[in-house]
Amino acid sequence: MAQKILVTAGASGIGLAIVEAFARDGALVHVADIDREAVARVTGGLERVTGSVVNISDPDQVDRLFADLRAKLGGLDVLVNNAGISGPTSPVSDYELAAWKAVIDVNLNGTFLVTQRAIPLLKQSDQASIIVMSSLAGRFGYPNRSAYATTKWGLVGFAKTLSMELGPHGITCNTIHPGAVEGARIRSVLEGRAKASGTALEEQVDSALVNQSIRKFTDPADIAALVHFLAGSHARTISGQSFPIDGDSKSTQ
Repeated sequence: MAQKILVTAGASGIGLAIVEAFARDGALVHVADIDREAVARVTGGLERVTGSVVNISDPDQVDRLFADLRAKLGGLDVLVNNAGISGPTSPVSDYELAAWKAVIDVNLNGTFLVTQRAIPLLKQSDQASIIVMSSLAGRFGYPNRSAYATTKWGLVGFAKTLSMELGPHGITCNTIHPGAVEGARIRSVLEGRAKASGTALEEQVDSALVNQSIRKFTDPADIAALVHFLAGSHARTISGQSFPIDGDSKSTQ
């Protein structure tokens, strides 16, 4: 029987790579994303993929998401909590309270809301998994990104607690910690740094990878493959664990 998957922020980036990996394997995948146009592209371009436009920090919208999911999938085997925002770049002394609350609201409260509503469905599955996307910033401090780092560390505690609460039901829960990920987003950031500093793009790439033993950006497809494994039949006793996929990074700097 095909797995039934929910991926938050599944319409682009790492989330889309995860959706594509499960869809290729014959799973039924539901995408939850705030970007209406991106949801339309994904659901229109991939078979076996449905979607909902949702802001996961809004409880009413999350309720509607699960009404959609029940109607379209009829159940749930795997929850991939991938949605999150980074917030502004600012030291703690200057960090605005509204910005802090916004990051907490999506990264922690939104993940809580989605997970809480998913648990009754996951308990009905005989092979259920929760995968939580943390970050390199969930292993180290992250100067000028205090809210982001705080939430990514908080997600580790949340996942560990879920693994203990849900283990008796056979539900696994693990966190994944990507570092620098290949894609248009990081290339745009590095191009901006190169332009602002008058340096070559290659120099900025080298600087971004200097703290990694393996000096290359992580392919989103490799992160998706790890998610796919953790949700599969060979990972049923892997729970409460954190999985860095970051080229052996030594820090966020």
